[in-house]
Amino acid sequence: MIDIPALQTDMRGKNPRTILRKALELFDNIAISFSGAEDVVLIDMALAIRKDIQVFSLDTGRLHPETYRYIEKVRKHYGIDIELLTPDRDVLDNFVKQKGLFSFYEDGHSECCGIRKVEPLKRKLAQVDAWITGQRKDQSVDTRSDIPEVQLDTAFSTAEHSLIKFNPLLNWKSSQVWDHIEAYQVPYNELHQHGYISIGCEPCTRPVLPNQHERAGRWWWEDSTKKECGLHAGNLKTSS
Repeated sequence: MIDIPALQTDMRGKNPRTILRKALELFDNIAISFSGAEDVVLIDMALAIRKDIQVFSLDTGRLHPETYRYIEKVRKHYGIDIELLTPDRDVLDNFVKQKGLFSFYEDGHSECCGIRKVEPLKRKLAQVDAWITGQRKDQSVDTRSDIPEVQLDTAFSTAEHSLIKFNPLLNWKSSQVWDHIEAYQVPYNELHQHGYISIGCEPCTRPVLPNQHERAGRWWWEDSTKKECGLHAGNLKTSS
């Protein structure tokens, strides 16, 4: 049984490689969630520690073409398997039939994200003991400023299955992520060259203007305190 408070104290303020090494030492059945620049940095670091890492990515069916090419680029660059998680076909078909393809602009993104992201992720996380994410504190002052380097995942743990979440890049800035990408020639999504910083589904992501916060381009029509898709629902300070 992992002593979470003790592990939190031990990992507080540690560098990403130290946190990754501890995560991979404690858990054999652990996976890295991959979608963006932070996650591929974690893959790059983790492979230097252990070669048999699990990597998965959420294929919502609404990603940019550039993102699909990016996933394939990472797969080939590192010679790894990337498991693509897809929505339940029947549930998705029924949702689109009833509400169309762009209902989130009218009633919020939570229902669509729940079907396309959260449910597939829930299925995957039920099969692992821990997962590694690319969350950083400065990605969102409203929802990510208080999270620790390691935590019990209250969103996806059950009475029968406790899930541990590691956030090795928690205290890094975006500039540090990109310093690593440049120094180690890590692949990145070509959309970053076109003003995109935080990249999600195509209808819900747009480029940001100079000096805008990186999350300003995600679900831009909604309040900043709601800018989580459900993958990190435990970050939300109020229910919505």
